[in-house]
Amino acid sequence: MIELKNVYKSFTRKGTTIDALKGIDLKVEKGDIFGVIGYSGAGKSTLIRLVNYLERPTKGQVMVAGRDLGTYNDKELRTAKKNIGMIFQHFNLLESKKVFDNVAIPLVLLKKNKNEIRQRVMELLEFVGLSDKAGSYPSELSGGQKQRVGIARALASNPSILLCDEATSALDPQTTHSILQLLKKINAEYNITVMIITHEMSVIQEICNKVAVMEEGRIIEQGSVLDVFGSPKHLTTQNFVKTVIQNSMTSSVRKSIKTEPGSQLYKLNFVGASASEPILFEMIRSCDIKVNILFANTTEIQETTLGTVIIQFDGEAAEINNALSFLTRNGVGVEEVESNVFDHSNR
Repeated sequence: MIELKNVYKSFTRKGTTIDALKGIDLKVEKGDIFGVIGYSGAGKSTLIRLVNYLERPTKGQVMVAGRDLGTYNDKELRTAKKNIGMIFQHFNLLESKKVFDNVAIPLVLLKKNKNEIRQRVMELLEFVGLSDKAGSYPSELSGGQKQRVGIARALASNPSILLCDEATSALDPQTTHSILQLLKKINAEYNITVMIITHEMSVIQEICNKVAVMEEGRIIEQGSVLDVFGSPKHLTTQNFVKTVIQNSMTSSVRKSIKTEPGSQLYKLNFVGASASEPILFEMIRSCDIKVNILFANTTEIQETTLGTVIIQFDGEAAEINNALSFLTRNGVGVEEVESNVFDHSNR
């Protein structure tokens, strides 16, 4: 549905060139709710503006529905962009126009007749829960209601792609949740592919099925949300995940760890069915080692349980290896914890 191939984007201002995107490769499948996350300045907003060609790449290809947007002439590009809706952080509503007229703007530009416009606008206002606000002005609405108007407007031309640029960052947590659930409903009922730009990992956790993590104009990690949350590889990704999932020991626990020769620490990742099976119990029964559970936590992502356990093994190397083999055979992800977590004064 959306594919970026080796995309670069540079801006030149006052003789200085800034490389906003550096070799981006990204693929969004039809039906995805795809999240792109990064800190301020990572390049994520530039990336999403390339998808609807508000910006053109300096180098590389932006493919939508199998065709490079750079190959379109102006008329073809205008037609193609009607298939891409966009909602913004600050709503971008016309304050002088009523809610009905704000939603109707894309249809007026498409020169639809009045009856068709009225039917479509009222249908969308009903869908987003604002059928009673058609005659109101934006100044009379809450932030969440304004964003719902923005969403209705973005859906007016029946797009197959919906782009969301920090669409919830100006909203309180409860309103954010309601907007995210609306986006999830749009994806499910209208079969619209959704691409979300955000700096909030909780947004990714709540509705996305795939995620790409950006830093300094590059994608440093991407994959299914379960894989990225369950086993983040890059430090930046790990820091984002920590904002929504407690998956590491507290400093007080680290300081209390006592180690003996043959003692080793591992992080165990349980996903789905493995999180509810007595795997650790069976491992302890079958292996001659001492086990100390230092940390454990579970969370739910995409209706799948994700569990993290940090465990200390004491025993012979061969028995520890047997235990690790048992865990991996039963679908448990195993990572050795670096030795620098130990407080060596306890040795």
